[in-house]
Amino acid sequence: MSRPNLTTSIATRLVDLMRRTGLAEGAHVTEQWAADALEVSRTPVRKAMLFLADVGILDRIPNRGFFLARDASALTRPDLTDGEDVEQAAYFEIADDYVGGRFTGSFTAADISRRYRLTPRQAGRVLARMEAEDLVRRKTGGRGWEFQHVMATVEAHAQSYRFRMIVESAALLEPGFTVDTEAFARHRQQQEDLLHGDILLLPRAELFQVNASFHEMLVGCSGNQFLLDAVRRQNRLRRLIEYRHQIDRSRLTRQAREHLHLLDLIEDGRIEEASAFLHQHLDTVREIKTGPGHGA
Repeated sequence: MSRPNLTTSIATRLVDLMRRTGLAEGAHVTEQWAADALEVSRTPVRKAMLFLADVGILDRIPNRGFFLARDASALTRPDLTDGEDVEQAAYFEIADDYVGGRFTGSFTAADISRRYRLTPRQAGRVLARMEAEDLVRRKTGGRGWEFQHVMATVEAHAQSYRFRMIVESAALLEPGFTVDTEAFARHRQQQEDLLHGDILLLPRAELFQVNASFHEMLVGCSGNQFLLDAVRRQNRLRRLIEYRHQIDRSRLTRQAREHLHLLDLIEDGRIEEASAFLHQHLDTVREIKTGPGHGA
C-alpha cells in the first residue's frame, strides 16, 4: 500500500503527539521536543513543522519558534497510517492494487474478503461504497464484480489533465458564464479551510472531493452542460489514481492558494486572465503528478 512522503508522515505523527499530550492553543512546540518524542532527527521535524505552519496548525513567530494555533483536541486524525479504520484501509489498498496493476480481472466479494482480511459484511460495505462511486460494477447476471473503466496509467492521467486544460479554461470564456455568488463563497471557504488545517486533516476521499467539486463549480458557471458533463466524467475516471497523490499533502498549499487567486480574478471580472491562469494551474499540477518518477 502507498505511504505518505516523509514530511506528510512526520507532520501526521506530530499532530497525533500533540493530541496525546493534550497541548492547548498557544503551546510552544519545539523542534527538539518533537524530534525526541518521534525519535527522528531535527531536520525532517523542522520541515514537517514548517508544513504545519503553512496549513495553519502551527503559528511560526520569528525568533521565538512554533506555537500551536488551536487546542490539539480539535485536531482530527487523517487516514494516512496503519491505524485507520479497517474498511477505509482496505478501500485504499484495493485502489492502490488496481492502479498498480496488481489487481486485474473480475472478482467476487469472497475474493475481497480473503485478500484484504475483511469479514463478509465488511467486504460488502467496501464494495457498496466503490459501486456508489462508480469505481466497480456487478457483472452481467450479478455473479461477481469488475472495475469500471478508470485511469490507471501515468500517460492516461497526463492526457486527462491536457483535456481538462482545454475544456476548463474554455468554459470560463463561454458567453453564458456567470458567477454563482453563493457557490463562490462556499468554495472560497473550503479552500481557506484547507489552508487552516484541512489539507492535513481531511480524509483522502474528502480532500479529493473538495478540489474536484471546485473545478466542477467553475465549469458549471459556464452554463454549458456538455462541458460540465465532460469534467464530471474526468473526475470519476481519475478518482483512484488521484487518491494515490493525496498521501503527499505537502504540495497542496500552493494548489489551494492558486484556487483562491482564481476566484479573485473571476470576481474582479478579469476572465481572460483567469482562463489563462487556470490553464497554467492545471499544466503545473500535471507536471507534478505525471512527470518523471511518478509512475503508477
